[in-house]
Amino acid sequence: MSDTSPRLVAFDLDDTLAPSKTAIDPRMGDLLLALAERVEVAIISGGQLQQFKTQVVERLPAASTDLVSHLHLMPTCGTQYYRLSDDGIQTVYAHSLTDDEKSRALAAVREEAERLGLWEAEPWGEILEDRGSQITFSALGQSAPLEAKMAWDPTGEKKNSLREAVAARIPDLEVRSGGSTSVDITHRGIDKAYGMRKLAEATGIDLDDMLFVGDRLDPDGNDYPVLAMGVECQAVHGWEDTADYLDALIPTLPARA
Repeated sequence: MSDTSPRLVAFDLDDTLAPSKTAIDPRMGDLLLALAERVEVAIISGGQLQQFKTQVVERLPAASTDLVSHLHLMPTCGTQYYRLSDDGIQTVYAHSLTDDEKSRALAAVREEAERLGLWEAEPWGEILEDRGSQITFSALGQSAPLEAKMAWDPTGEKKNSLREAVAARIPDLEVRSGGSTSVDITHRGIDKAYGMRKLAEATGIDLDDMLFVGDRLDPDGNDYPVLAMGVECQAVHGWEDTADYLDALIPTLPARA
């Protein structure tokens, strides 16, 4: 960073702010607002807007409109961008896939999952989801319990084999490993680095003045593109680790002018 303190702190969502698909702990809600009193706060995830609402927005403590205006929500890796206001969640932009792109992506991921023996016969909810700007494959279904998701592919081998097979079928689209059991399909060039660049454009804050916090900064992880682009990053292992990090970071940040 160009000085000792970031002007914007961005977070992954699942397994960084909260366990996968679950609501943030009250402690995390307090910390996010305390952070927003000092810097801009962004959340960038492959998840859809509804996840941001149920996991984070609806669990935040009561706060002034001025304070929550410093929160930036970027679902589907930044292909959608929302801000909070008196009127609720406001759309800044949303870049959707075309109907043709969606249909080809859905067919490719289903057929390759079946061929590789990764199509679950009795999932917890839908396996395939159209998120507008992203198609998401969730191996065990959208509502799978955390324990089952963590046990499904601990090495990432299943997910990576599916990603490679699908990518070969639809070379015009981007295919990435997402969360613990998911594969995401978007327009090419869409990853969390894309989201960070969009944040820089929207806020006028240089990437050098940003900090990213995530649990998957390893080369195969979906947070890695942010590290690779040169943004300062903090690796964490679960929301408690993130909370402890914020407890230490927030007192070091200057009050907003």
